[in-house]
Amino acid sequence: MNARDDLPGISAAEAVSRVASGARLIDVREQSEWDAGHAPAAQLIPLSELGDRVDDVPTDEQVLIVCHAGMRSLRATAALRRAGIDAVNVEGGMLAWRDAEGELVSETGAPASVD
Repeated sequence: MNARDDLPGISAAEAVSRVASGARLIDVREQSEWDAGHAPAAQLIPLSELGDRVDDVPTDEQVLIVCHAGMRSLRATAALRRAGIDAVNVEGGMLAWRDAEGELVSETGAPASVD
């Protein structure tokens, strides 16, 4: 059994639907990836900062965790769950989010991209 088997995950399509209904989405990619393209409702907490910023993650609601392709978010989900937070991994990351027609915005002025 690997780590993925022990952690809850949802499809990007389900994540898009849940975020549209008000679910909290935390993006654990780095700033440059965020700037190129991210979900408008997401909150950026890079994985490299998560240990120091765990208090920025809500504890009173389920949070969806996303990265580029799903590996960093899996690590973040595991760490947050160990901290007692109801975190769920968005499988396939922002690549799957895009493919599920999730909304994307850019901070650069260029068209949003997650490639």
